[in-house]
Amino acid sequence: MAANAAILYHPDGYQTSGPKLMGRQAAGEGFLAGFARHADVGTYYCLSTARDMAERFAASVMREAPAGRQVAWIAADAPARIAEPGCLYLPGPGLSEYAFQRRAVGQRAYSLCGVTHTTASAGAMDAIASLLTGPVQPWDALICTSGAVLDTVRQLLESQAAYLSERLGAARFTVPQLPVIPLGVDCGAFAGGDAHRAAWRGRLGIAADDVAVLFMGRLSFHAKANPIPMFQALEKAAAGSGRRVHLIQAGWFANAFIENAFKAEAAAWAPSIVHHWLDGRQDEVRRQVWAAADIFTSLSDNVQETFGLTPIEAMAAGLPVVVSDWDGYKDTVRDGVDGFRVPTWMPPAGLGTDLAFRHETGADSYDVYCGMASQFVAVDVDACAEAYGRLIGDAELRRRMGAAGAARAREAFDWSVIVARYQELWAGLAELRRSAAESAPVAAGRPANPGRQDPYRLFAGYPTTVLGGDHGVDVREGAGTQELASLLDSPMVKYCAAVLPSGEEFAALLKAARDPGARAGTIVSAFPEAHRGRLFRGLLWLAKYGLVRLRR
Repeated sequence: MAANAAILYHPDGYQTSGPKLMGRQAAGEGFLAGFARHADVGTYYCLSTARDMAERFAASVMREAPAGRQVAWIAADAPARIAEPGCLYLPGPGLSEYAFQRRAVGQRAYSLCGVTHTTASAGAMDAIASLLTGPVQPWDALICTSGAVLDTVRQLLESQAAYLSERLGAARFTVPQLPVIPLGVDCGAFAGGDAHRAAWRGRLGIAADDVAVLFMGRLSFHAKANPIPMFQALEKAAAGSGRRVHLIQAGWFANAFIENAFKAEAAAWAPSIVHHWLDGRQDEVRRQVWAAADIFTSLSDNVQETFGLTPIEAMAAGLPVVVSDWDGYKDTVRDGVDGFRVPTWMPPAGLGTDLAFRHETGADSYDVYCGMASQFVAVDVDACAEAYGRLIGDAELRRRMGAAGAARAREAFDWSVIVARYQELWAGLAELRRSAAESAPVAAGRPANPGRQDPYRLFAGYPTTVLGGDHGVDVREGAGTQELASLLDSPMVKYCAAVLPSGEEFAALLKAARDPGARAGTIVSAFPEAHRGRLFRGLLWLAKYGLVRLRR
């Protein structure tokens, strides 16, 4: 079987049923379904903080999985079990946090594999910069979904390395592998067919000779794509075409202010276009409305975008595309083959430091930061109008480009292809675990994570006395199993059951402590060595609730 990975799971990263559908959620949902269908593995591993999340994971993957597969849950506090699949897949760039957790169980135990979505948020940038200070290893990887993302990641790492060199004199840095692997789509799900086309065009009042242009995605002028250039270019193209042109915008508005702004600007800049507004969070819209369109467009101008999933979904649906020459669109859409990439312009480096500082200080939120940066990104409206005009006026060109895009989607972006590339990467990481030099091995007596130490080491200056093996233990007269059971059932105690000895172990401790002159070290020495630390700690729990008394 091919290489496997445990998948770090929280519903927010893999489900699109919420009120705010984000690109990372659509990508996560697609990855999980694609992995379930196409990964040649016998067991799907889920790492999560709670069993109910693992059950939701199981329900998702088993809907798609071939017969005979099974699901295994790995609790978040048992990372050593990740060695079974050999890799942990993270739906984001935060490898360092999980590298510290791995350091506690052995840095060669498994690999880490993250993936980029947005790289513009403070959290994402901090996570990428921390790759140089966390115990990331050569057998780890951060998948960059486009060449543009790889450039951004390298810029962040180079700047962080320069700072650490100047500040600390650091000279050696270990970085994860940075492969470029695109997001995927289920190409078969976008084969709409004539029935869906007729139904949706009838529902929207689009005649056979009309031309419908589709935008699918979040409707946000400040954090996704400013629509005014699209409106301007469509109006110009339609005016010279003699055709009735429809614009379908399928997405969702974050609030009424944004909705009103979109609709007002549409009326102002594209008065001859027939505008349709659909809720792209509805499953039937997301899955079927592609069939109603003749052309897909997305003029992204925003730094929060990294890959852009909808153009390859449009290609899978057989639509020619008109997109901005921006971020991941550069990798996915072949200009003049699958559609057209419209030139974009932005200011030179040095003219955005005030925008970054406003975001850093909190003067601007992340959304406003993205919006301000996008105000100075220009999409060539004339070139866009020319691209729209060529496709509006030439049905054969639309057919030819749509067919080319559909073939490219199947060959390069179907999840069957992308999952195979992931598993090939994971196999290569496993080989590196066996051969590459380890970075920052844990020194004897040092904590695995200096910032997350054992509280009884970190706060050792707090108590009067730290319990030692020579300290005496006396059982209080009358202390017995009934009082013990009552305490263990108390809501003030029960929430800690996962880290307490069992009732049977506590009873055994009390029995051993009844020996005259009993001392803490000798009491626990009668138990298996692997359990002694937990039971030694348990003596303090017994003392806390007055079942025993400790002596110096």
